[in-house]
Amino acid sequence: QVQPAESGGGVVQAGDSLTLSCSVSGGTFVGDDMVAWYRQAPGKEREVIGTITWDAGSRHYADSMRGRFTIYRNYHENRAWLHMNGMKPEDTTIYYCNIKRNSVVYWGQGTQITVSS
Repeated sequence: QVQPAESGGGVVQAGDSLTLSCSVSGGTFVGDDMVAWYRQAPGKEREVIGTITWDAGSRHYADSMRGRFTIYRNYHENRAWLHMNGMKPEDTTIYYCNIKRNSVVYWGQGTQITVSS
């Protein structure tokens, strides 16, 4: 069982930067893992932000998320990261990471970000 764990959420001011991390609770990432970042506000469609492959570090972003969001991973820290610049009130929502391993997708519990104006 793979259990993603997000951390780093909280309350920020508009214009701030914030970085979320995704780790494997009680475990480690392995070579073929793919990490994806999503966000979803209550009552709204889930939005994909982007993905990164653990081994190669190949990144892809949704067109609507290009520019302010950067996904990266660190082998030594055994974490994947989502860095966000220029936070806006409309970025207020719950952010999730998931890990795809051996064709199975595992979801974290999510972390709330609130951006105040």
